[in-house]
Amino acid sequence: MASAESEALAAQVPVVVTTVADVRREIQNAATTAGTRPVVALVPTMGALHQGHLALVERAAEIADLVVVSIFVNPLQFNDPADLERYPRDLESDLALLTGRGADLAFAPEVDELYPTGDVSTRVTAGRVGSLFEGRSRPGHFDGVLTVVAKLINSVGPDVVLFGQKDAQQVFLVQRMLTDLNMPTTVEVVETVRDDDELALSSRNRFLDPRERRAAATLPHVLEAAGSASDRGIDAVLAAAQAAAMGEQLVELDYLAVVHPDTFQPVDDDYTGKARVIIAAKVGSTRLIDNAAIYLGH
Repeated sequence: MASAESEALAAQVPVVVTTVADVRREIQNAATTAGTRPVVALVPTMGALHQGHLALVERAAEIADLVVVSIFVNPLQFNDPADLERYPRDLESDLALLTGRGADLAFAPEVDELYPTGDVSTRVTAGRVGSLFEGRSRPGHFDGVLTVVAKLINSVGPDVVLFGQKDAQQVFLVQRMLTDLNMPTTVEVVETVRDDDELALSSRNRFLDPRERRAAATLPHVLEAAGSASDRGIDAVLAAAQAAAMGEQLVELDYLAVVHPDTFQPVDDDYTGKARVIIAAKVGSTRLIDNAAIYLGH
């Protein structure tokens, strides 16, 4: 028989708040009730939730007293208006998925709540790393990401913010922003959640037709091939990965690189040590990313 505590968790429906004032008031009310300020965790999302997001929420519930999940499709990080328009939005389904997962608040603001003046003249810039890889393919993307993450952190005041490892470059840049701006929030990184065929879960996977879905499963095999050659150096890693990618005609590589975890810059040819293989590819009209940790050298 389930305990009263587990039954209460299973029935827990997050309280929906839509303004910065409301989310701050709810956190203050929780502090007043408990007699002390709770440890607050923030899970920033753009909705279209899947098991990868839920893994973040569940981890947040393990390490914090109060979990805030933001659901906001951020226009600043889209450089393609069509991509912004077709991004899936279904708040009702998202709330159903969050029920019983440990989320206390769902912060779902409208665009004019976070960007009340419309055009945002004050932004956080991602610097040189923000112009590489994803940033090269999506100019301005990371400036938009960092700006909205900074606004969400300022609005919620979390002790910890959680991200998935799938978005490795985003994780690196958010961690650097928090350090550079002396923001009193730490980052908790949760490992990538994968489907049965090892494809990383993504809100964009729903755009793949059955043939494209099968082709997309090539991406984790590319990373596996890279890892299997890691004891032979960077050239062998890239050659093995590229050979694996070439086996699927529907996969069009955008970039394939090996970066240093401390700088997110490409490693030198003679580098040995911890590294991360990153990949982005279009499968049909859908763009997917993935990455894996490797160790170069013996």
